[in-house]
Amino acid sequence: MQDDTVTRAARVRLMIFDVDGILTDGSLHYGADGELIKTFNVLDGHGIKLLQQSGVATAIISARKSALVARRAADLGIQHLFQGVHDKRTAFEQLLVQTGHAAEVCGFIGDDVIDLPILLRVGFAASVPNGHPEVQSRVHYVTRAHGGRGAARELCDFILRAQGNYEAALAPYLA
Repeated sequence: MQDDTVTRAARVRLMIFDVDGILTDGSLHYGADGELIKTFNVLDGHGIKLLQQSGVATAIISARKSALVARRAADLGIQHLFQGVHDKRTAFEQLLVQTGHAAEVCGFIGDDVIDLPILLRVGFAASVPNGHPEVQSRVHYVTRAHGGRGAARELCDFILRAQGNYEAALAPYLA
């Protein structure tokens, strides 16, 4: 399984991220006026940037719609953003058309059953240790780190290593 997982990660040209439970810990914090607050991990963000710099395109597909997610996507240079999408399969099909990528060269990390239509189609499917058991049993890779706590960074590093780009991604920081 490990060799197959590395091979699958090596083929990724487009990495797609869910938000709640992946880029955040899944908690929803509401202020007194009803505003939603989400917490993002800076290590995850830098991992996404490193992945982009290595030539892997990135996208977000999320069932919730939030100005905070749009802001985070813009901050990270994520060009493909689908929010408020309850039929993630349709958003994924639109993304494939927009990017010209085949499903086999896409990766997706999700944590709940709403993510299964994409997880079952992509070439590289991932989840987190606090993800739903039905999801974990159907993916190629489960991170050690939890969602919002470095899972996205771990996944990005795994892909960079599988593609032989990890050392080159670190080189500017080691000079």
